[in-house]
Amino acid sequence: MYFPFYIARRYAVSLSKNSAINIITIISSVAIVASAMSLFVFLSIFSGLRDFTLSYSNSSDPDFKITAKTGKSFVLNKEEEVKLKSTKKIIRFSKIIEDRVLFKYNNKEQIASIKGVDSFYVNVTKINNYVYVGNWIASNTKEAIVGSEIARKLSLGLFDYQHSLEVFSPKPGSGLIESNESAFNIIGLQPVGMFNINEDIDNKYVFCDIEIARKLFGFKQNQISSIEIKKDSIVSDEVIIAELQNIFKNKVEIRTKVQLNDSLYKMLNSENLFIYLFSTLVVILTLFCLAGAIVMIIIDKKENINTLYNIGLTFKEIRNVFFIQGVMITVIGLLFGILLGCLLVVLQQQFSILMITATIAYPVKFDILNILLVIGTIIPLGLLSSWIASGRVNKEILK
Repeated sequence: MYFPFYIARRYAVSLSKNSAINIITIISSVAIVASAMSLFVFLSIFSGLRDFTLSYSNSSDPDFKITAKTGKSFVLNKEEEVKLKSTKKIIRFSKIIEDRVLFKYNNKEQIASIKGVDSFYVNVTKINNYVYVGNWIASNTKEAIVGSEIARKLSLGLFDYQHSLEVFSPKPGSGLIESNESAFNIIGLQPVGMFNINEDIDNKYVFCDIEIARKLFGFKQNQISSIEIKKDSIVSDEVIIAELQNIFKNKVEIRTKVQLNDSLYKMLNSENLFIYLFSTLVVILTLFCLAGAIVMIIIDKKENINTLYNIGLTFKEIRNVFFIQGVMITVIGLLFGILLGCLLVVLQQQFSILMITATIAYPVKFDILNILLVIGTIIPLGLLSSWIASGRVNKEILK
């Protein structure tokens, strides 16, 4: 056995005659356990909150969205549509027509976006799961699904056959406006359901059949605003993008789910970095306590160090004794901290100890990457603090 390791192990498991040294060592060990546990729990909490937040935006977002590079619409020709249907990398795609319009209901008005979708849309996204009142629209009808915020602002009711939801879209052209009919394309919709995802989406969209939107905006039969795509989960985004670029010959803009929520992902990543840096600062302070404890142990073992030096050990080997002792304390504290952190996370997942509301548990996520991040943070800092503290062993200590 490596002699410095043997001595370090003896020092680690035996108590000092000085009770103050024992207390300082115990406190530093407990602090490492607490810092490792808290770092893992914080990361797990944020991972849970991240997934919880993204679950709402992802429910209405496709894996890919194809839009025109210029203008608000583009033409999907028969050849491109056949290629989209034939590729096995794409599970389903949906043609979309959408734009901003004016909604009017029972003398109340609201500007929002109308989104005309085909029958495949519910297979591309999970938005129909968030229809909390009524049912999803039927094809080739004037039915509409309204966001809860829009419905609230318009005081809108479902299946109100006395008042329809009127949609006004400006007609292209020039000259004086003499009436609403000459200035706008107007269509009446029948609300049959409401959805609730998040405030932004609930305040933005009304869904209807694509043929209604085509008539409202005067689009040609093969003219659309966008295509939303659900891909095969085992196929990478890069492969899908290359396939789509080959089909459309670079005439369209292709965005992934992450790019559709670019600002949200940037905000979440920034928050994650801040939480990690803040937690790491606590770990650094804790490991400086460890360095102080090792220095106190060195001072307490001054006579032993003199003996080791006299029997032939070099200063480097004696330093290794206390360096190894510091590493052992760090590793043991890290393991206990991770075990306690994992226990807390699993208990929250299984028994919902902390609740956001009466029905929603505080979200946490058990992730192996978080364990690796905790290990990758504490081990290098523990090595550094142990190396700094062991440097206290020099000729001065023998005086």
